[in-house]
Amino acid sequence: MAQKGVQLDRETFSCSICLDLLKDPVTLPCGHSYCMNCIKSFWDEEDEKKIHSCPQCRQTFTPRPVLVKSTMLAVLVEELKKTGLQAAPADHCYAGPEDVACDVCTGRKLKAVKSCLQCLASYCEKHLQPHYEAAPLKKHKLVEPSKKLQENICSRHDEVMKMFCRTDQQCICYLCSVDEHKGHDTVSAAVERTERQRELQLSRQNIQQRIQDREKDVMLLQQEVEAINGSADKAVEHSEKLFTQLIRLMEKRSSDVKQQIRSQQETEVSRVKELQEKLEQEITQLKRKDAELKQLSLTEDHTQFLHNYPSLSPLSQSTDSSSINIRPLRYFEDVTAAVSELRDKLQDILRETWTNISLTVTEVDVLLPQPEPKTRAGFLKYSQEITLDPNTAHTWLLLSEGNRKVKFMSQPQSYSSHPDRFTNWDQVLSRESLTGRCYWEVEWRGGGVNVAVAYKNISRAGDSYECGFGYNEKSLALNCYTKSDEYLFYHSKINTPVSGPQSSRVGVYLDHRAGILSFYSVSETMTLLHRVQTTFTQPLHAGLGFYGCDGDTAEFCKLK
Repeated sequence: MAQKGVQLDRETFSCSICLDLLKDPVTLPCGHSYCMNCIKSFWDEEDEKKIHSCPQCRQTFTPRPVLVKSTMLAVLVEELKKTGLQAAPADHCYAGPEDVACDVCTGRKLKAVKSCLQCLASYCEKHLQPHYEAAPLKKHKLVEPSKKLQENICSRHDEVMKMFCRTDQQCICYLCSVDEHKGHDTVSAAVERTERQRELQLSRQNIQQRIQDREKDVMLLQQEVEAINGSADKAVEHSEKLFTQLIRLMEKRSSDVKQQIRSQQETEVSRVKELQEKLEQEITQLKRKDAELKQLSLTEDHTQFLHNYPSLSPLSQSTDSSSINIRPLRYFEDVTAAVSELRDKLQDILRETWTNISLTVTEVDVLLPQPEPKTRAGFLKYSQEITLDPNTAHTWLLLSEGNRKVKFMSQPQSYSSHPDRFTNWDQVLSRESLTGRCYWEVEWRGGGVNVAVAYKNISRAGDSYECGFGYNEKSLALNCYTKSDEYLFYHSKINTPVSGPQSSRVGVYLDHRAGILSFYSVSETMTLLHRVQTTFTQPLHAGLGFYGCDGDTAEFCKLK
């Protein structure tokens, strides 16, 4: 409480202009006291108006009052100074270069806390008090401190600009509205502000809605990031397990082959050694018999020779040499050759499968679908080199140009039997599987061609509709005819007539993820023939089909 009293004393004996303790205090007729120099400086600025007022209550005095030092106040102030009390505000209260200064303060000015749009002046906290206390000043419009108050004054008439000219889109004063802006569409600044405020509010609502939409998009993308990370982690984990299983399977097969080889090796070696022992025993016996015969042959006594001759044992039966079957040295080399063949097949499978895996991984795309290109140059950015798979070609189709070109022949070709081959439909599929965004072009000649895409598991054997491009759910096809002024699009046995300029070149655009398949007539310009919006559940293969006309050709064009 004592401290509060000291604060009250300090404020009581402070000058409201400099906010410091009174120096040579003087009291005005209204009762407010100021430093003599402070009020003199304030009134010096008002001399042009010939009206002098109190900075606090705005009471006016005419003529300028004669200032006389207040001895009692001076004594009291001196006593306060002796107690060490100071009324100077902290440095942070003074106006800096970037601050709005109080227009009333003299000497070092304080920061303004409000600006008055009627007075066109800015006030610190002390000098603002009359706007809170005096009834006429309470009606004034107070705003945050502004350095641009003078911009509210008409440079021509030195009046506050309270009007707005809609014709010239500028603020004007009342005199302007009856002078150079006479006849213009003018309204009060408040009315124009209300309308602009309404527009501003609509703009803010639009911005806030867009912010909400973008925040939702950000949230969705964040969820997408989490989904990608989770899916990638699972894919890595499962891939590692699968490859580990493959490695273990290969190790098991390697161990089995090794065990079989060693087992066969042991059997064969045992058989050979058994025969070898028999032969060695026979050799020993024969050597012993040969020694007996030699000794008998050397006997000189004829009687003794004849006496001992009958006692010689007969020779044992000789081992049949034909039972000795020496295995060729390549016996186990055949095993090596078989394993090598397995390795080559696995390498081919892994190579083809790895291409599909790599394409699948690189085509992961979580962003919003890209718009379909508008120009051929835009389509060519997604050009895909496509080759035909000989194992799928019908026997009456001849492939050439590095398997990019196919021709219908009048007699069957010498293809080997293969489960992937179309047996009754004159069709062929691409070797490459198609995912992501792809574009290719087909140049055709003859009676007609069927430009198609199909899943790999489309049926191949027989003449049912399950094998024909466009006649089932596993394929989509655009039929092109020379003698027709329109195309036909086929899918699931449903045909849709398609009009468009006839061309010997057809462009195909695929956005697998977005489920878009588009066919274009390509000449000097590109014309959209037909677009399909669907959902693709598997990688697609490009396909070509014919109608049995000898010499008809179709070729996947080189676009790069």
